[in-house]
Amino acid sequence: MYSAIARNKRNTWFILILFVLGLGAIGLLAGWLMGNNWWVTAFILIFAVGYAVVQYFAADREALALAGAIEVSREDAPRYYRLVENLCITTGTPMPRLYVVEDAAPNAFATGRKPEEAAITVTTGLFEIMTDRELEGVLAHELGHIRNYDIRVSLIVFGLVVAVGLLADILMRMAFFGGLRRSGNNSQAQLFFLIFGIVAAIVAPLLAGAVQAAISRQREYLADATGALTTRDPDGLASALAKLESHAQPLTRANTSMAHLWFANPLSAKGVSRLFATHPPIPARIERLHTIGGQF
Repeated sequence: MYSAIARNKRNTWFILILFVLGLGAIGLLAGWLMGNNWWVTAFILIFAVGYAVVQYFAADREALALAGAIEVSREDAPRYYRLVENLCITTGTPMPRLYVVEDAAPNAFATGRKPEEAAITVTTGLFEIMTDRELEGVLAHELGHIRNYDIRVSLIVFGLVVAVGLLADILMRMAFFGGLRRSGNNSQAQLFFLIFGIVAAIVAPLLAGAVQAAISRQREYLADATGALTTRDPDGLASALAKLESHAQPLTRANTSMAHLWFANPLSAKGVSRLFATHPPIPARIERLHTIGGQF
């Protein structure tokens, strides 16, 4: 687990640096196409660095807002609070903030930059179908994401996926409102902005899905194992997963940019989305948990 934590911390900075360098390269190309007009390069670089900093500190609140999560206290959700508190005492983990989403689709996710600033969110649908044993397994899984620092990597990926779409929109607007239809020395640059914006708008969702899938799948297996070791009851988590599969339905406010944050796939498992699934198949996760259970 300690090697996974160290790897997740390294990956956070690697992804941020790669993002800034990638946008910097785009800025250099744009400046060159505009006749060495380097204000465009400066703008894109400042945007890249500023956005990376903002996302590092604000992506958790952004994810909670997109999900429509509402914070609850011990008095609001005593069952929820009691189970998480017991797990935190067992593992020595700081108590996270607790949130609830009004949605019939059973699911959960964890957010935050570090364990001291983490939050766990569950849907009302999860409470309705889970026994205490199964719910404890799901919450232990989410607490595993917090302890393994998966939440930091996941939030950075979430924020940068949003940034790609935002940058594509900015470049398209620069092309249109900058006068693509006017003749002049900058027509080549304007055409570049337009083409890049269109291509990014098409490719970004596919690229985001591929990146999310690559980062998320092994992360889910690790959190399953961490949660099972915490509760010493892998069969409880396996039972929760089986129940989730039989009650699977997309979230009402499903968002592709944060699909990898959820405990189970929050999107409709049809068409192209199956190619870029951010979660491993539930039967495979159950099989691994049963294998762990046989070792106790």
